[in-house]
Amino acid sequence: MKIDYTLIGKRIREERISQNLSQQTLAEISNISPTNISHIERGATKLSLPTLISIANALAVSVDFLLCDSLVEADRIYIDEINELLLDCNPNELKTIIDIMKSVKISLRRYNKLDKK
Repeated sequence: MKIDYTLIGKRIREERISQNLSQQTLAEISNISPTNISHIERGATKLSLPTLISIANALAVSVDFLLCDSLVEADRIYIDEINELLLDCNPNELKTIIDIMKSVKISLRRYNKLDKK
């Protein structure tokens, strides 16, 4: 099995940005050099397990979350993530979220059909 370090780096970058962290800040929290963080996010370097764990801890996410695009059971991780987001929703919020998800799903499939043409 080939590990796609670019996908892992992309996931790390997306999570870092979603938390409004700079590469410098993530580097300080995880005790990894800013240059190495940059290389990891671009997939320009392979990262070790200890480095991956340091980054996951610094971002307060699971290693599975960072690896999910590279895992065989990635679908299960996405479903678990959705379930976790819905746990504290009231019935009205759940209905709204379901309606939005249905609309997004339809839009994505239409877009993908157009993209293939």
